[in-house]
Amino acid sequence: MEVLQVATHAREEMIDITSDVRKLVKKWGWNSGAVLLYCPHTTGAVTINEGADPDVVRDIVVNMRKLVPHRGDYHHAEGNSDAHIKSSMFGCDQLVIVEDGELQLGTWQKVYFCEFDGPRTRKLWLKWLG
Repeated sequence: MEVLQVATHAREEMIDITSDVRKLVKKWGWNSGAVLLYCPHTTGAVTINEGADPDVVRDIVVNMRKLVPHRGDYHHAEGNSDAHIKSSMFGCDQLVIVEDGELQLGTWQKVYFCEFDGPRTRKLWLKWLG
């Protein structure tokens, strides 16, 4: 297993980690199989979405704030219930096919670490499934 450190800089953001994942695939010579990306944080997530137009990420972040506002009818004492809900909506893992040492992503796809309760230093676990 590999651990990718992700430094976040805002309460809510999506950070493109595609090149970091690619570097680890190359570093270990992972050739044909899949890499499991797993977020061990209850207020973070990992997703795959468009990376060509930065407005897509902006639109996701802005509209998630509207769908699940920071201040709401929450009982959780830490004040981050919205972050837990957003994390559950996105999910804690992604499985990416690797063929000939390359991530098999669509033309416009990127891999994102999603921060919903930052800024923090986060971990993303990568497990090779050969």
